[in-house]
Amino acid sequence: MTWINWVEIVVAFLLVISILLQQRSTSLGGAFGGESAVYHTRRGIEKILFWLTIIFGLVFVTLALINVIY
Repeated sequence: MTWINWVEIVVAFLLVISILLQQRSTSLGGAFGGESAVYHTRRGIEKILFWLTIIFGLVFVTLALINVIY
């Protein structure tokens, strides 16, 4: 295994963790109209976690493309 493979595994793990740590915006009751939708802005750690998820996703896709090319 090359170093790109190891980095991709670590980034994949961090991506999964960052996705799992995010809170759900609606529950099952909200899917059936039991909960009203209110505009919600991300603040603090929630905003940081949101941006980290996007960054980890982009890095993962980039590493996957590099791995396919080489």
